[in-house]
Amino acid sequence: MDSEFRITEREASRVLDRCDTLAGLTEEPGVVTRRFATPALREAGRHVTTWMEAAGMKVHRDAIGNVIGRAGDPGLPTLLIGSHLDTVRNAGRYDGILGVLVGIACVELVRDLPYAIEVLGFADEEGVRYGTAYLGSSVVAGRFDHAALERRDADGVRMRDALKEFGGDPAGLEASRRDPDDLIGYYEVHIEQGPVLENENLPLGVVSAIAGQTRATVTFQGQAGHAGTVPMALRHDALSAAAEWIGVTEATARGREGLVATIGELRIEPGASNVIPAKATLSLDLRHGDDATRAGAREELRDRAGAIAAKRGVELDWSIVQETPAVECSRELTDRVSEAVAALGHPVRRLASGAGHDAAIISTLAPVSMLFVRCAGGISHNPAEAVTLEDVAAALEASVRFLEALR
Repeated sequence: MDSEFRITEREASRVLDRCDTLAGLTEEPGVVTRRFATPALREAGRHVTTWMEAAGMKVHRDAIGNVIGRAGDPGLPTLLIGSHLDTVRNAGRYDGILGVLVGIACVELVRDLPYAIEVLGFADEEGVRYGTAYLGSSVVAGRFDHAALERRDADGVRMRDALKEFGGDPAGLEASRRDPDDLIGYYEVHIEQGPVLENENLPLGVVSAIAGQTRATVTFQGQAGHAGTVPMALRHDALSAAAEWIGVTEATARGREGLVATIGELRIEPGASNVIPAKATLSLDLRHGDDATRAGAREELRDRAGAIAAKRGVELDWSIVQETPAVECSRELTDRVSEAVAALGHPVRRLASGAGHDAAIISTLAPVSMLFVRCAGGISHNPAEAVTLEDVAAALEASVRFLEALR
């Protein structure tokens, strides 16, 4: 391997220009919002298909709507490279998307490999529309929960119907599982979504593990009443119960090293200023690198929610939406990624990811590896999300060296 850099600003600029193009494909004017099975996501997939085909790839969409491009003859061992094309509401333009476009750029830059590359643009990782993350990668890995097809979005649209409208095939989901027999592994480039690399003045980081995650829906059901006539001691206020539990949740997370807990959604019914809330529905996102610690916190929070509900005379419904175990990245592939970063003259910083990634699901199918790219301020899931041209060029250079080391 020669020691000269081969990636120029031109190649990195093309990746960033494509990120800008996809950022213009949104459900909401002025912000980036691209949820599963929406016209904006379909249009993003069309652009990605065009870029894949221009790179010489054979492209198809599977039953869930993943865009999959292959470079290499049938029968060759295959490396998967991917990330997701959907976004959160009012998102940045690099989360997920950068990894797909770096994958396409790698195919454009690397030739004559003794294995094939498949680049995957997953149709859903964020789970914003239906509250179920990793729809795209779960289909590829053969882990899709078919009960999710009956879930409804905020407008009452069933996933099954939305998928059909999107051009997908609910009946073909099982057949879309990727056969693992020829797989070398999976590689994902992603912005860090945290401040460690910037704090240490490093452009790249090598991911060692991915934290486990619990997603739950927690509902307190009380009784509506007149805000002026029902004494405080006689109320069954669902929102007050929820508020008390939110405080418990924060205290629990602060009291355990490495545990993070987020309540990102709260829906109140009936939602009038002069009516005691009858129902409060919350989302819970709980994460930790150790599954036993996360499970212990989950059970404690459920017990505390039950105790609060009983004390306040309201009912509790606790529903687990998704459980994703912690994942260790492949030692062999991670070592190769580390060597590629070191060859650029950068210190190798290994770090665990607190965010979830498609790699966590694909790990049930093949060995996985990830490369982090520094993002400004560690900000993500936010329009202020930013990367530099130089860091993207470094990620491309490291990725090319990694691919060539797999010969």
